[in-house]
Amino acid sequence: MRIGGLASGIDTENIIKELMAAERIPLDKLEQNKTKMEWQRDAFRDVNKQISELERLITDMRLNSNVINPKTVTSTMPGAVTATGSSAAGNGAYKIAVTQLASNAINVGEAEKSEIDTWIANNQGKVSFYTYGEADEVNGIPAGMQERSFEIEAGDTMDSIVKKINAADKNIRAFYDEASGQFVMETKRSGDYNIDGGFDGVEIGFKDGESSFFTELFGMTHQGEKGGTDAKFTYNDSVELTSKDNKYKLNGMTFTFNDVTGEDEDGKLISATLSVTNDVDKAVENITNFVNKYNELVETLSGSQNEERYRDFPPLTETQKEEMSEKQIELWEEKAKSGLLKGESLISSALTDMRSTWYSGVENDGAFKLLTEIGISTTKDYMDGGKLEIDEGKLRTALENDPESVQNLMINSGEGSGRGLLNRLEDSLETTIGRIEERAGKGSFTNEMYTMGRQLKDFDNRIKAFEDRLEQVEDRYWRQFNAMEQAISMMNNQSSMLMSFGGNMM
Repeated sequence: MRIGGLASGIDTENIIKELMAAERIPLDKLEQNKTKMEWQRDAFRDVNKQISELERLITDMRLNSNVINPKTVTSTMPGAVTATGSSAAGNGAYKIAVTQLASNAINVGEAEKSEIDTWIANNQGKVSFYTYGEADEVNGIPAGMQERSFEIEAGDTMDSIVKKINAADKNIRAFYDEASGQFVMETKRSGDYNIDGGFDGVEIGFKDGESSFFTELFGMTHQGEKGGTDAKFTYNDSVELTSKDNKYKLNGMTFTFNDVTGEDEDGKLISATLSVTNDVDKAVENITNFVNKYNELVETLSGSQNEERYRDFPPLTETQKEEMSEKQIELWEEKAKSGLLKGESLISSALTDMRSTWYSGVENDGAFKLLTEIGISTTKDYMDGGKLEIDEGKLRTALENDPESVQNLMINSGEGSGRGLLNRLEDSLETTIGRIEERAGKGSFTNEMYTMGRQLKDFDNRIKAFEDRLEQVEDRYWRQFNAMEQAISMMNNQSSMLMSFGGNMM
């Protein structure tokens, strides 16, 4: 705590405060410049976030051909069989007769809790069961029914044994229902894996002497197992096929089996007919969503170059904020942040690169080489910054007549002139993202990893050095005023002595 003006009566503290306010002007400027750079960095990152969202959408469209060329599959027996189609599915009708569903194997035994406790107390040791396993070349185990074992130990309960059974084989689920006394073992996967016929062809096998926990305590037998079957179906009245589960991929379609299709009165198989057609409505919707997302990005980038920059509204200092209301601060900063990216070559270059994507043709095997041929073009108003617009009628016609050619135009995986338009745009966006990250970084970057970060670090060093200098200046002012106070105090003392001496002479 410093107290001045005791001898002089001068408001030393306020004078020094005003002097320091003048000294702080360059520091305030440094802090304002730092704040503005932080705003610019954040504005760049916001742009990059929006670019990344569009890039992810393009990646989805490129990797999932169903976005541009989706298929609709209808079934005459949806309760028995349904299907979804990829872009590779040929339009037309397909007949499927399901004769058997895939099922999980399940075996159920029964024992009271008191019986289990007694058995555990008198029968500790290794217990085994067998399920199908793939070949283990490391340990020299061939594919087929393989042993799964666990130890029953003193203190075990039915709960702990169930956990050991489930741990012994990832494809088995076991549980015990104490209320009914039923013990259940079932496979997690459907299908018939035990094709060699060992263990009576079951999926969960037991051996005499090794499986007494299952066979003696719970009375489980191979004959008691149900399920463990493959799905069986006939394709187009000709091809008989099987599947381990109730799905099957064929000819660009994924069939799902919900029930058997049955037989007619003459014992002839009944088939469900599945019809594949182009889903033009969905394709138009997907492409429109992309165009809208693209236009939002163009509007952001173009808008950043057209924003007015208010040079008379620098970032507020903390002292200035203390003298303003929240609403005043909000209005001030709205103008202070306007035009942060105006004139930035990174943004204008990004816009130019994006626009140029659409103008050149794509050399491919399809019927369309230019974007305009499928009803998409840039707007005629140059103030739009290169936004896209859709002639929906023309786009629908292209999708109805030749969806594969539309797909080739947009996402052809070739290089050079054969590269699809969306692939080219994705390349352009990736380049812009990299340039912006080099300039403005991203959240996980340290300041040393990007240009603006290094500049912000330099601001911090300069601000710290200036603050140290201000402390020295303030100390000097106080020393000077204190010296003045001491001199005035001495003069006052001398004056008092002289006045006292003069009074005594009289």
